[in-house]
Amino acid sequence: MLNHMRTETNGRSLWMALAVAATLSPGLARANEANGDAPPLVGVVTVERKEILMTKDAPGRIAPMRIAEVRPRVSGIVLERAFEQGGVVEKGAVLYRIDPTQFQIDLDSARAAQAKAEANLFQAARQEDRLKALLNGQTTTQAQYDLALAAERQAEADVMAQKAAVRRAEVNLEYATIRAPITGRIGRALVTEGALASENQVLPFATIQQMDPIYADFTQSVAEMSALKEEMERGGFKPKEGAVRTRLILENGKTYPLEGKLLFSDVTVDPGTNQVTLRAQFPNPEALLLPGAYVRVQIEQGVRANTITVPRQAIQRNNAGGAEVFVVNDQGRAVLQPVRLGRTLGDQVVVEEGLHPGNRVVVEGFQKFMSGGHVDPRPASRGRTEAERG
Repeated sequence: MLNHMRTETNGRSLWMALAVAATLSPGLARANEANGDAPPLVGVVTVERKEILMTKDAPGRIAPMRIAEVRPRVSGIVLERAFEQGGVVEKGAVLYRIDPTQFQIDLDSARAAQAKAEANLFQAARQEDRLKALLNGQTTTQAQYDLALAAERQAEADVMAQKAAVRRAEVNLEYATIRAPITGRIGRALVTEGALASENQVLPFATIQQMDPIYADFTQSVAEMSALKEEMERGGFKPKEGAVRTRLILENGKTYPLEGKLLFSDVTVDPGTNQVTLRAQFPNPEALLLPGAYVRVQIEQGVRANTITVPRQAIQRNNAGGAEVFVVNDQGRAVLQPVRLGRTLGDQVVVEEGLHPGNRVVVEGFQKFMSGGHVDPRPASRGRTEAERG
């Protein structure tokens, strides 16, 4: 019983001591100042209005510039695969060879039929010439001549039909050699030697993707586009002249070394997401960007004038989640100032309300002072160095 009472007494004493310490902390800080202790060094930045380049980050996917599924256009047995899987193929390069025997036979037969039709035409033409001479000498009838003329024209039509049959046979023979329809990187072979190819088959032989240059498709919400348009109408924002430059942030967080350009914005809104699709084009000579890869697209939207920004490390959060910064006032005290933030641009944050040009915002040395305490403000780079020394 006695031990229990002592435990409760000690617990109350501890809580009272903590409460008193918390109450006296600002007073102790003022007492230290009164004792002549030097105020702590802090790094500050002086707020100014300036013209900044506004950028937008959006999630996106890499897409090939062209994609072609290699399919047979005639039926037959596959004799050979003539490409290296995963390699680059040029337009017109041989990819597969289908057994050409039947197509060669069809071509020879069509050529023979054409020769026969040409012989018939020769005979019909000679007959028409003879009867025309006899008709002029009035030794034959007009009806006999008309029959000869009709036979000649029919022979001419037969020759044309056989020429078409020869061309068809030549095309089928050409189709027995499957060639690359575009230049690009070819994937794995989905058909091997000995397989039966069909001109109506669903499964492609392989897929070729042109990846240099390459596309990055990303989206932007309609609300953001409307807000941007309103700001442009107010004159606080002006679009960037010339081609809109874009950059890629890879999945590993690194920036792709080559810049791209914005090609177009879609003309319709996705009803499911209320977003518009945009497309940018990037050079890809080393094939570092692969179709389907996740990226973040950073696009330069334009230039905004009279904008205040502060480093991200200057932003504090209160218990309600609101944003605040420490501002050094004319008395040399660091006081909290509520702010309304805009978008984040790299290591800077746009401040829409709460700061004015000339304000000194603390960015280094937060652990050395309390709100309302005296500080010794120095420019951020110098303040950081001396704070490290301390």
